[in-house]
Amino acid sequence: MKFKYKQYSKSVFRPVIPIKLKNKNLEIGYEVLVDSGADLCIFDAEIGEAIGIDIKKGKPQEVFGVGGKASIYYLHKITIEVGGWSYKINAGFMPNVAGKIMQYGIVGQKGFFDIFVVKFDLLKKIVELKQRKLK
Repeated sequence: MKFKYKQYSKSVFRPVIPIKLKNKNLEIGYEVLVDSGADLCIFDAEIGEAIGIDIKKGKPQEVFGVGGKASIYYLHKITIEVGGWSYKINAGFMPNVAGKIMQYGIVGQKGFFDIFVVKFDLLKKIVELKQRKLK
């Protein structure tokens, strides 16, 4: 499946795609940055609360951003849906995961790149996902 990059200004395009987050019988649509440098999937705490997760009951973990600042997230098992396909993953939930300006989560190595083969095409501004054949 292919997704167009999302445009944020005249010259800023990012591989941001729509997904759904699910927990029990609740689900919510959410946009996420496909980030090959992220170790795992991290979503905003408010989104987790919207699907019935008590965020602080998860296992606390620490992550360091590009500026070297440490942040705490809480690990939970959830289901994500991408292009109509559902997958159970472990994901982190953290307040203001992408800051106040960019309202999206992040999908990374564990929970996304281990499920999909990901191809970025900056010139065409397309990110392509192919389901990985799991053994």
